[in-house]
Order: sequence, then C-alpha cells, then structure tokens
Amino acid sequence: MLPNFLIIGAAKSGTTTLYDWLTQHPQVYMSPVKETNFFALENAQLDFPQGTIHQGYLKNFKTTITDYKDQFTAVSNEVAIGEASPSYLYYPEASAKIKSYIPDAKLIAILRNPYERAYSNFVHHLRDKLETTTDFAQALEMEKERIENNWWWGFHYLNAGFYTVQLKRYLEKFDAEQIKIYLFEDLKNNPDKTLKDVFQFLEIDNSFAAQKLNQYNATGVPKNRFFYDFLTTKSILKEPLKLVIPQEIRDRVVRKLKNKSLTKPQLSPEIRSQLIDAYREDILELQKLIKRDLSGWLE
Repeated sequence: MLPNFLIIGAAKSGTTTLYDWLTQHPQVYMSPVKETNFFALENAQLDFPQGTIHQGYLKNFKTTITDYKDQFTAVSNEVAIGEASPSYLYYPEASAKIKSYIPDAKLIAILRNPYERAYSNFVHHLRDKLETTTDFAQALEMEKERIENNWWWGFHYLNAGFYTVQLKRYLEKFDAEQIKIYLFEDLKNNPDKTLKDVFQFLEIDNSFAAQKLNQYNATGVPKNRFFYDFLTTKSILKEPLKLVIPQEIRDRVVRKLKNKSLTKPQLSPEIRSQLIDAYREDILELQKLIKRDLSGWLE
C-alpha cells in the first residue's frame, strides 16, 4: 500500500506539528516514520559527509519502494493515508516520482517567510550540534561549497527558500484541486480553522478536535547544554521513570521541558535585509502564483 496524501514541505514551517495533529485523527494513518524522504532519495546513495546529518535520522530514510510500502502495512480502515517529508518540495526529482507512483495523491505544502525559515533551520542545526559555525552569515557564504560537497539539503539555507520554482514543479504535474498551500501564519494564528480545512481537503470528519500541545519541533539553542542533552539522550538515570510514567506522558513532559530550555538568538538586521533583497523577486512572483498577500515577508 502507498499513501494517498503527502505533506511536502517546507522545512521548519510546521510540518511536524501538522503531522502530529493528523496522527490523532481516527480516520488518518500517518507513516510511523516522519520524513522517510523516499520520493526525494529513491535508490540514492546516502553518502552525506560525516557529521552533517544525525545517524538516527539517516537510518529512517527509505530508499526502496519495498521499505517505503512497509511503512503502511498497519493500515486498517483509515481513509486518509499520509506521510510527511519536507524534502519533497525542494528536491527537483520528487514531484515526478510522486506523480509516477501515486498520481491521484493529495498534496499539502506549508510555506514560511523564507528568511525566517532559513534562520530557523540554521539555529536548529546549532541546537543539534551539526552546524560547524555559529555565524549565520558565514554559513550562507559556505552554502555553495556545501552543496557541491553533497551536504544534506537542510544546510541549503538560502536555496531552500525559493518556493516559486519548487511549487511550479507540482502545479505543472498535478491538478490544482490536488494541492493545498498554506502559510506558516495560518497554522500559527488560526490552527483550528486551518486544521478543519485540512480535514475537509482530505475528506475526513472535520469536526474532530485535535489536542494541540505545545510546539512540537521548537527551534533554539540550549540555555544549558548539559540539561538539554540529558533530556534528549538515553540515560540509565531515567530508566526507573519508564516503570511508573506512561510513554505518552513522558514524551509530553520532555517536549515541554525541551522547549522551555531553548532560547532563540535574534537574526541580525543586516543579514535580514540582505535575505529580503535576495528573496524579493521570488516572493513577489510567489504571491501571484498562490494568490496570497506576502507583503509581510518583505518587511
């Protein structure tokens, strides 16, 4: 079995939150692994430079159709069968592969102000000790070389934010009725309305009220690295808790503590201005394409 809908991106735009909300719906089955990256990396050699991607994340990648289908063997009577990999919006080959395997798929994209998205991705990598520089400007300067050296696309901070060409690949291959495009602001400012619209798009009960917990994939750098690492890594000291506290409650508490332990450094006005200039033309074209006012992204 294959999914009948996909969340295709963008990274750091709320895809994890939407994935978790959808997982709660009784008519929805989401792949156990979020971000299988199958349609981006089918039959690919996963030879990213060491230290540029977490091995735990990498081992979840599905590069064969057999392994990908295994993600959906537990489907029973669910109506909407889904998967979420932000790489699908960015990777040029993904749209054609999706069209080939599941031509009738429904596609959901969430777009975020591109300079905010880029900086959030950078800070995310700082948090996870993957970024080699603490200087965002330097990371941007290094991007071309990193791309040439096959760094994971999460480090393509600037390039990943040119949404117009990415969306056009899908709009050229799929009927407009198969694609729903939201803004990060929709999810953040009007979560109930947005989720209701997603349910309606997927043709499932849109009266279902998902439990909206704190932000699932918060970005920031740890205020205290020792405490953060204790929360996020296995420790024999935490083993007794497993005997008395259910997994769901443990996960909820850890998520809340993790989010509270992070602080987000501010993007410098100079870099922000440079990125707005870099994205300006694309943003103006994008707002015509999706018929949404994106003037706030230029401020």
